[in-house]
This record gives sequence, structure tokens and C-alpha cells, in this order.
Amino acid sequence: MRSVGARGTVGPVRAREPDRSGYAVRSGVRLYFETYGDGPQTVVLLPPWSIVHSRVWKLQVPHLARHHRVVVYDGRGNGRSDRPPGPSAYDDAELVADALAVLDAAGVDDAVVVGYSLGARVLLALAADHPDRTTGAVFVGAAVELHDRPNPVATRFEEERESYEGWGRWNAHHWAQDQAGFAEFFFGQVFPEPYSTRQVEEAVGFAMETDAETLVATQSPKRRVLGPAEARAAAARVRCPALVLHGDDDRIAPLSDGVALARGIGCPIEVVAGGGHGVQARHPVWFNSRLHRFVEEVAAGARP
Repeated sequence: MRSVGARGTVGPVRAREPDRSGYAVRSGVRLYFETYGDGPQTVVLLPPWSIVHSRVWKLQVPHLARHHRVVVYDGRGNGRSDRPPGPSAYDDAELVADALAVLDAAGVDDAVVVGYSLGARVLLALAADHPDRTTGAVFVGAAVELHDRPNPVATRFEEERESYEGWGRWNAHHWAQDQAGFAEFFFGQVFPEPYSTRQVEEAVGFAMETDAETLVATQSPKRRVLGPAEARAAAARVRCPALVLHGDDDRIAPLSDGVALARGIGCPIEVVAGGGHGVQARHPVWFNSRLHRFVEEVAAGARP
């Protein structure tokens, strides 16, 4: 069976359809969101990098919605949300403001918020600067740099080369030339676990729902992002219950970053043996159970 989406696109029938969908509009940018369930606790699943959209949480939504109210949304740059041009449109401050706008549009006063990959950086700022909206924080494969260290891959992002191999594919010119080739390489690194072909193919499909120009804007060095010193300061300001979940074979955000984040916040970290950067997709039964338990602990007033 197949269903027709809001833009007329045809896709597979979901395990659970949203109870409500709509748009939050901020500074002229539309952000598509969905809500599921009507439990007493609200769980907000933040979008990661705009190379994917909210379907990255498809294995979490049906389970969580049996117990809680769940909110997901497409981050600017992919899915049914708008794709504003220019690097400044993807500053971290814009992404944090988007999260607040979705909370307001969905009628959410406060929630347990889950941030995956780049979304964990958004969550860190949200929890540190808007504690009244964040009753609990779960950081998954957190792409948050707390160490002052050079990043040779990022510094060569706009450099044109004769060939692009390995992490040399992390390059604006390569994305313009071969967006699908980059996506196949990148998601092969996201999912290093055996038998991840389906997850890689699906994620490549998500990546091809946006365009190379937008992807380049989302990673341009001209963006204003949370630097290591700011991240350390933000971690020290987080006061809500928090939990870090990280795979020990994460090839996108190294485990050392997750360890540093947990230490900076003063919260537990749980490491997934053999887990890559997408533990919610490759280990969904464990992940869903652990997340549900965290939400219940927060609701009971317990520190995880």
C-alpha cells in the first residue's frame, strides 16, 4: 500500500499516521511538524543535519506514541520544510529558534527533548538557554565539539580538487557534481554495522529529497555555529536530567566527544557496543526501551 503526502508525493504507508500536522512559520520559513499520541509527557525528536528529515525517527514514533505525546519536524532544508538560501539561514541560532517555534506551534510548553547528531548541538543550546522548555535532554551520537582541535576535512570544504575520494568527498564542489555519490559514501560511514544496506539506501533517498546547493549552505564555514568554548559553557549550564547515548564505532562523531559531553553536563553515558552513528535505526528495540525509561524517570522526578 502507498499513500499520498501533503505535496502530492507518493510514499509507503506508515506504521502510524500523525494525529496532527501543520507548519510553524518563523521569519517567512515554514517548518513542517507532526504530533502523535496524547500521553501526559511530551517527547520532541529534533531533526539532525538537513541531509535527512523527520522520517529518520520512524522506528521511534509508533512505540513512543503509545505512551507519550510525540512531536517531530522536518528541519529547514529538507522534507516538507522550506529551503532558505545562504549559509546564515543555517546558523545554530536559527536552528534553536526553529525548535522553539515548533514547540509553540504544536502547543508544547515543555518536553523531554532528544537531539541526534547535529540536533544534539541544537539541544545543548536549547537546554542551556531555555530550561523552562526542556524537562529532560537525551543526546544521541552527539556532533558536539568540546575540544579545541583542527578539522582538516572542514577547512578544505570549499577547495576545488582534481579528485574526491574518502573523506575528501566532504566538499562543496563534489556535492554539486555527485550528490548521490557523496550520500552513499556518507551513509556508509553512518551505518558501519553489518547488514545496513537498507538503512543506507533509505538515507540516500532522504538526501536526494533536497539539493546540493542547500546542503552546501548547511555546512558552509560561513555559518555561525556553537564552538568548543561555547559548547563547554553551555554544557555547564544544563540543569535538567540528561543522558548521552553513543556508539563505540561512531565514525561521524567519535565516542570521545560523547564522553566529553557527558562529563561536561555531569550526566550518565551509555555506550552501544558495535554501534555506529545511527543507533536509533540499527538498535531500535534497545533504543526505544531506554528512551521510554528515561522519560518515565523524568516524569517521576528521578535523576537517570
